Amino acid sequence: METMESCEVDTALEILVGKWKHKILFQLMTHDVMRFNELKRAIPGITQKMLTSQLRELESHDIVERKVYPQIPPKVEYSISEYGKSLQPVLDAMHEWGKNHTDHLNRTYAETNEQS
Repeated sequence: METMESCEVDTALEILVGKWKHKILFQLMTHDVMRFNELKRAIPGITQKMLTSQLRELESHDIVERKVYPQIPPKVEYSISEYGKSLQPVLDAMHEWGKNHTDHLNRTYAETNEQS
């Protein structure tokens, strides 16, 4: 493992960490293309301002693509970029680890209650 000075986990976490980014990525990875309001409806509790901010950050890192159609009213679609698709195994691994961790905690809690 690398030293903390050169640990690139920080770089990855800067992109992924937050209350909303992983939820946005999940939606975009399970749908080919989504419009802004579709994303907003699919993520309960996210504000328009926060969704805009998070999408811009993901776009600036080339994780999300934004396509604007020149029409009235404006039509904007979001999708995962080719580069962003490389996050899929990372997110799958995090999902699996989170599931295993929850199971572990549930087993530990059950064992503790049995001993009481």
